[in-house]
Amino acid sequence: MNGDFDVDMSREDLNPCFLGKFKDDEFESRSLSDDNSFDAMSGDENKQEQCPKKKKKKMTKYHRHTSYQIQELESFFKECPHPNEKQRLELGKKLALESKQIKFWFQNRRTQMKTQLERHENVILRQENEKLRVKNGFLKEAMRGSLCIDCGGAVIPGEVSYEQQQLRIENAKLKDELDRICGLANRFIGGSISLEQPSNGGIGSHHLPRGHGFSSGTSLLCMDLAMEAMDQLLKLAELDNALWIKYSKSEKEPMNHEEYRSIFMGSKQHLVSSRETGLVLINSLALVETLMDTNKWAEMFECIVAVASTIEVISNGSDGSRNGSLQLMEAEFQVMSPLVPIKQVKFLRYCKQHGDGLWAVVDVSYDINREDENLKSYGGDSKKFPSGCIIQDIGNGCSKVTWIEHSEYEESQIHSLYQSLLSSSVGLGATKWLTTLQRQCESFTTFVSSQDQTGLSLAGTKSILKLAQRMKLNFYSGITASSIHKWEKLVADNVGQDTRILTRKSLEPVGVVLSAAMSLWLPVTQQRLFEFLCDGKCRNQWDILSNGASMENMLLVPKGQREGSFVSLLRAAGKDQNENSMLILQETWNDSSGALVVYAPVDVPSMNVVMSGGDSAYVALLPSGFSILPDGSSSLPDHIDTNNSLVNHESKGCLLTVGFQILVNSLPTAKLNLESVETVNNLIACTIHKIRAALRIPA
Repeated sequence: MNGDFDVDMSREDLNPCFLGKFKDDEFESRSLSDDNSFDAMSGDENKQEQCPKKKKKKMTKYHRHTSYQIQELESFFKECPHPNEKQRLELGKKLALESKQIKFWFQNRRTQMKTQLERHENVILRQENEKLRVKNGFLKEAMRGSLCIDCGGAVIPGEVSYEQQQLRIENAKLKDELDRICGLANRFIGGSISLEQPSNGGIGSHHLPRGHGFSSGTSLLCMDLAMEAMDQLLKLAELDNALWIKYSKSEKEPMNHEEYRSIFMGSKQHLVSSRETGLVLINSLALVETLMDTNKWAEMFECIVAVASTIEVISNGSDGSRNGSLQLMEAEFQVMSPLVPIKQVKFLRYCKQHGDGLWAVVDVSYDINREDENLKSYGGDSKKFPSGCIIQDIGNGCSKVTWIEHSEYEESQIHSLYQSLLSSSVGLGATKWLTTLQRQCESFTTFVSSQDQTGLSLAGTKSILKLAQRMKLNFYSGITASSIHKWEKLVADNVGQDTRILTRKSLEPVGVVLSAAMSLWLPVTQQRLFEFLCDGKCRNQWDILSNGASMENMLLVPKGQREGSFVSLLRAAGKDQNENSMLILQETWNDSSGALVVYAPVDVPSMNVVMSGGDSAYVALLPSGFSILPDGSSSLPDHIDTNNSLVNHESKGCLLTVGFQILVNSLPTAKLNLESVETVNNLIACTIHKIRAALRIPA
């Protein structure tokens, strides 16, 4: 044939018999230009003949694309190999070609490029294959002269069974895991663990830490998480770092959360962070032991920790000390108000010694940023980001403690009255923890040094303090509804939303106990309200138990150097004591994180037994009292206003919680009636009304 023909490769009516007439090389030479670019191919809208025997119709003659057209098409192809209909029309107008010609040119150009790529890849694969053949030959030659390390004989190449391959793979995995465990344990306990087998059959110079109920993999995850938390705690404790915002005229240091998220991780919920440093009357070893013993820790922070337990001891430490000790714990954290729900948290606690007299104890929620299902199963309704304390001995039985609290919670669950408090450091933040620790350690020191002032024997003083301790715990439980007692919530129509009524069956005293608590804000300072409630001369202005008489101290047991920190025994002023008289056991304390006034009526015979050193467990207690907390405004981080001036938050009031417990029936199986609910509800309302009237606070 004469002339050049473009063939439409995409047409469905293309006759294969017609294509058979063209040889491959002839077709290729006529369809490609000299510069390896395809000529434009156009389809013939007239149908081809169905077979060679039939008379062929005259075919339309097509012309080769010009150099300019090919250049423009190639240039557009580099930018867009798949032009749409609009782009094809624009190109057609520009190059004086039909849209179908443009379409077929791009189809053929893409086919050509794909073929070229496949040829190039085949060349590379052939080269790689040849290299592997040569390398394999060298290895076979080298193995012929090799000796077996175990038996010393010649190595005979041969096929390895599937079972042997699996065993070798498993062995390699186990060795890698053991190497990782040893490396992790060396860092965890600060010792030296090697893979060498000692004479006693153990591993190295230490036994690897292992949880009693956890798998080795889960224990490793715990250790890894604990060390990450420890590193973060030390970073947060550093002075003059960018994680804390400092103001020249303020001691408060709010966290720079943007900086924190850029270094560590983010948080979806409300994040509360605080840091506080102070001196504590306890040495580092004693404080570490208190923190790592669940019972001692809960007792030390009784107003914060409602219930605590150790779920799993993952590591007991090394060399007989708490260094490297790691345990999984569970606790309920409380704020003294029925308007703040209990915070249930499960977390890891890790203790590490960083020098002579220098320790760090860190807490972190078990499922922080972890995807493991075993970790998620231990998540609580709140999370602790790395929190804890750095303890440094300074001599004379004292320590310098830097406390850091870093947690998140659902802000929507908190009553509006307490949102400012919980956003500050005095709610459940560093100030609350450190101040409580200072007060408790001071209380123990004062008890030892002022024993002669009580007029009681050592056993008698211990017994009355133990009774006061039980009174406080019962009072806390009635206010916060912690699980220390099995309370049942009672819903009554005549009780306001800010008042919570609880009931429980009691063994001492025997019967059904009703607890009622209510919180409110008062426009009076914490100090003023505390002094009024502790003043025995003003007692008859609000306490119905005083029967209109003022009260005087019959016994004072100091619990610190702070004013108002006592366990006292009160009686009506001007009346002689007899066997039928009623006494009031009371404990009070006051510091920057809050104040407490809790009391319970007791009879004279029972207290005579207690003060002589007898068992106080049989004394029936129905505690009532007041918890006074800052409203949180004075503890909020100061901020810079639009004039670049520091704005200080000043407290304008305090948060008062009133709580009462009464025995409504001496039969544990008795049912509660609405009359009892009205009685305790009226008691709270009447007490608050009398306090307002005495302090001249408008209702």
